[in-house]
Order: sequence, then C-alpha cells, then structure tokens
Amino acid sequence: MQKGKLYLIPVPLSEGAEPLSYTLVHDDIINKIDEYVVENEKTARKFLKAAGLRIPQSQLIIHDYGKHTRDKMDYRQIFANVLKGKDLGLMSEAGCPAVADPGSDIVMEAHRRGIQVVPMVGPSSILLALMGSGFNGQKFTFHGYLPIDKGDRSKKIKDLESQSLREKITQIFIETPFRNNQLMAELLRLAKPTTRLCVAANLTSAEEIILTKTVGEWKKTSIDLHKIPAIFLLFA
Repeated sequence: MQKGKLYLIPVPLSEGAEPLSYTLVHDDIINKIDEYVVENEKTARKFLKAAGLRIPQSQLIIHDYGKHTRDKMDYRQIFANVLKGKDLGLMSEAGCPAVADPGSDIVMEAHRRGIQVVPMVGPSSILLALMGSGFNGQKFTFHGYLPIDKGDRSKKIKDLESQSLREKITQIFIETPFRNNQLMAELLRLAKPTTRLCVAANLTSAEEIILTKTVGEWKKTSIDLHKIPAIFLLFA
C-alpha cells in the first residue's frame, strides 16, 4: 500500500496576514487533508478557516504537540493513517513548521517511517527579517535565544560580534517578547558603535517595523519592543 505524505503547512505570523501567508496550492492541500498535527489547535483551526477550508471542522482529526503533550506523543497513532495512504498536515503556532519550532521531531519521525515530507511555501520571520535587513544573506546563522545568565549573554554578544566582523556573517537571534527591551539595552551597551543592528518586529502586520542602524545611531533612537514579536540581526 502506498503511504500518504506529511505536508508542512506554514501559518500566518500576525493577525490579518492570511492573504500574505499562503498560495493557491494551500486551498487544494487543506481541502484534501482531514488530519493534522498542530502546536496550537485554536490557531490551527482559525488559519484553516481563513485559508478556505471546506471540510467541516468537526470531521478533522487533530493531534496536539503543544509543550504540555510533546513528551507523551504517540507517534504510532499519529502516523497510523499515513501508513494506510492518507496525507497528514503539520502546523506550527506561527510561521513555518520545524523552523525554530519543535515540529522538527514530527518531521524526523516521518523520515524514520519512510514517509515523504512536503514543505510548503509560507512566511518565516527569520528569512523575512534577513531579507529586509540589508545584511549578508549568503552567510548567516540563527542562534535562537541567547543565554539567560547576564554574564553568559554578554560574552555571547561579544563573541557574535567578533565572529561577524571576522567572517562577515549575519548573526540572527530572538528573545522572549517581554525581555526584548532588556536585550536591546545589552546590545547597545556591549556592541561597537559601528556595528550594525537590525530590528524586525511585528512582521507581516500593519505595525511592521524593519529598521537597520549602526549601534551608535540606535543609541539616539527611542524604540519600545516590549511584548512585541521581534527578530534581532547583528552585522559587524
């Protein structure tokens, strides 16, 4: 029996950004799939409705891989129907599944079972930020979250700056939104005035901000990033 496929379906990054977040292919895919693995069921159902789902939502099979259930995932149950020939969709809470997202575990399990993985076009905050920064897009690294410990974080920032200067590499990282302002202050305190810093916040929303300045220029700029989803990019 031919196995089904695992489709990796991106989800909008912000409220009202659905038209910017999917292609016509999404309509075909989501209306032939009735089983999903999702990080946030409410977000997933909302996206499917906005994307043009015609299958009654009561008929959907939803597997939750949120942080409270992730360690108890029954992969045999998740992939049971795929092994019988049905397709399965994977969705993150926002953006691209498996990119800075625990969905990579689901993808790896699919590979272990010989299931074809089909990534779909959609928004990635990391790539959108890089595209808009003006920094080197040929060589870049996404570091996720920087260390929480102040000493370790300060050392990491200096190391990232030194590596960027030495190798001309774009350094990309994030912070928990309620700590964005603290991270920004640390970057301005530690980085050289000539080092360039890009802040990309509220991507794809009406309040989108993508600003690239030297650290010296940022010190003369007022910006409040508290509780706003943001990406930081550094290029020395």
